[in-house]
Amino acid sequence: MEDFPDMHQGNDPEDIGSFQGERRKIIQPTFLKDPKLEKLKAVLVDWINSTLKEEHIVVQSLEEDIFDGLVLHHLLRRLAGVHLSVEEIAVTSAAQTRKLELILEALNEKLGLQDSSLTRWSVKLIHNKDLLATLHLLVAMVRCFQPNLELPPNVRVEVVLLEVNRSGIKSEKEIEILTVESNSTTDSLSSSDSEDPIEQLLKLEPHKINTVKQAIMHFVNKKMSTLGLQVTDMEKQFSDGVILLLLIGQLEGFFVSLYDFNITPVNTTEMLQNVTLALDLLNDIGLPTTNIDPQDIVSQDVTTTLKVLYALFKKHKSR
Repeated sequence: MEDFPDMHQGNDPEDIGSFQGERRKIIQPTFLKDPKLEKLKAVLVDWINSTLKEEHIVVQSLEEDIFDGLVLHHLLRRLAGVHLSVEEIAVTSAAQTRKLELILEALNEKLGLQDSSLTRWSVKLIHNKDLLATLHLLVAMVRCFQPNLELPPNVRVEVVLLEVNRSGIKSEKEIEILTVESNSTTDSLSSSDSEDPIEQLLKLEPHKINTVKQAIMHFVNKKMSTLGLQVTDMEKQFSDGVILLLLIGQLEGFFVSLYDFNITPVNTTEMLQNVTLALDLLNDIGLPTTNIDPQDIVSQDVTTTLKVLYALFKKHKSR
């Protein structure tokens, strides 16, 4: 057990008690001044202000100006055309929480994240001015609503994963990915000589996207038929990592021991462990995944899931 560090990110130490029994992540204070992180925050602030310029809304601080739902409500209306029957200015904490519940429910639906357990933000975290959760939410919104906006690449921060219980505070450190690399000098899963083929694909008409997805699905099901498995929902069925691990084993001709992964994952942590193992295996077979965030696959992000499957498809389609 480690001592709980002094952290100032809209999370006062006395507020930690309200998260008893939960696990949460907080950015290490030394990383708050990281130039890449500061650049990402500045780009997001500029994006919000330019988007809401006609509404005369000006954001100066992501920590202080997002938590009450006003800015998110206007972004949702401007970017997604969603009009919610909520009060414009929520003054009390209870009113702000109710407003955020409606806004995040609508936002998550537009982002394709109806299962809130897969998101890296929540009403409680956003309202508590949690910087990490706020950044994840805004980056996801940019990816969805304005994918051509160039965000600073490869923004990573060290976080402390906290678990508060009656016996005290247990903590461990890990690296959290906010944005992935935009380019790579290697033949990785998210780069090409010009633009990533999956990024190009997603700019095509829906029927063309479906044609490619069906081709990949046919490839996957052909390889998985010997195991008696069939994929009908690409994003959902690959999100827990189980079928991905089995697919890699089938394609590469090796057996992934059932003791090495969670065959029936029951929570996001176990799903992340499976997907991380799968990405490690892909690295081992010569398909670099340094700019693939396992959380994106768990969150059923179609672009990331397609990138991984396309790389396998491209390598094995003629075999």
